[in-house]
Amino acid sequence: MTQSQAFAIEVHGRSAGIVVGHDGDFTFFASDHSFRDLDRQVFRRVGQAERAAARVFAARRDHRRA
Repeated sequence: MTQSQAFAIEVHGRSAGIVVGHDGDFTFFASDHSFRDLDRQVFRRVGQAERAAARVFAARRDHRRA
């Protein structure tokens, strides 16, 4: 039996989703509609998923200001 790991991803106090690790990769599952573009994307490291969520958040924030 293979053991999985799961980590919550938060950006500026918002729950973006969770990443679930399996076989060396981490799959992102969005918990907020704002992060739907990342849903089911696979990352090699948790930090990569965190940075991607931060970029999505910043892009949406910048888009609203424009």
